[in-house]
Amino acid sequence: MSLLSVIIPCFNEQEAIPFFYDAMVKTASDMKETWPDLEFEYLFIDDGSRDNTLETVEKLREKDKCVRFISFSRNFGKEAALYAGLENARGDYAVTMDADMQDPPSILPEMFRAVKEEGYDSAATRRVTRRGEPVIRSFFARRFYRLINRMSSADIVDGARDYRIMTRRMVDAIVGMREYNRFTKGIYGWIGFNTKWIEFENVERVAGETKWSFWKLFGYAMEGIIGFSTIPLSMATWFGILMSIISFLGILFIIVKKIVYGDPTSGWSSLVCIILLIAGIQLFCMGIIGQYLAKAYLETKHRPIYIARRTSEDEDKEKEKQ
Repeated sequence: MSLLSVIIPCFNEQEAIPFFYDAMVKTASDMKETWPDLEFEYLFIDDGSRDNTLETVEKLREKDKCVRFISFSRNFGKEAALYAGLENARGDYAVTMDADMQDPPSILPEMFRAVKEEGYDSAATRRVTRRGEPVIRSFFARRFYRLINRMSSADIVDGARDYRIMTRRMVDAIVGMREYNRFTKGIYGWIGFNTKWIEFENVERVAGETKWSFWKLFGYAMEGIIGFSTIPLSMATWFGILMSIISFLGILFIIVKKIVYGDPTSGWSSLVCIILLIAGIQLFCMGIIGQYLAKAYLETKHRPIYIARRTSEDEDKEKEKQ
């Protein structure tokens, strides 16, 4: 028998979970007709939800023991939820997908066939369209993928989703990377492994609202760039060299002008503007260095990536005691 762990990070998804579960059970039933020895477990990660997400999952578990859950003590973020799911998955294969149905369960059979029969270590998905997204958000998303692929060694495909199925070997490799500041899309590309890409058109949420604002996505992009590239540090160095050369040439110009033409040094307003420009570049470069120092500082604390408040296994033990 083979076990497929379906990992679902959830944050305030009480409205979407019933739709997702029904669609996933139907897909699982269809897949069992093709692979009769395939079993499923559904691992919901409650990322500190403020609504009835956990209660909704608990009701599903009452009627289906294939449902498991881990509830965080607070909101640790989707990256922590993905890690928790992969760390606690029991399956020979693991698939990560969102509860909002933007990751269509209908293409899971094709993904599973890639790792089960075609010899791939992973089957990942990417959106070929961004229909339904704000134009500005789509524009910056495309620019981000282009930028990070130029700046880092991680191979991140434009439009890549977290919807991905992996073999146990690949899951173990990801779990072994216990870095606190996580950028899973970059980790997927960094560890390598043979991946098949499956394209699909964008699907809108079945219920609820997106939790990703523009600024949250911007911060997530910065996390990826800092986590997988040192080029920003090199940029700070080259900025310093460039400004030093410009300043040196400016001094030579003033000296030559004084000697040849005898003109007194003038232009205090322009001088102030230049000083402010240089100071701004210096602060910008210090900010880049500060970001790297902050990440290093957080890593040295060795804090846990997440803290679980309740799990389905804990509840089972309590019931056994009773």
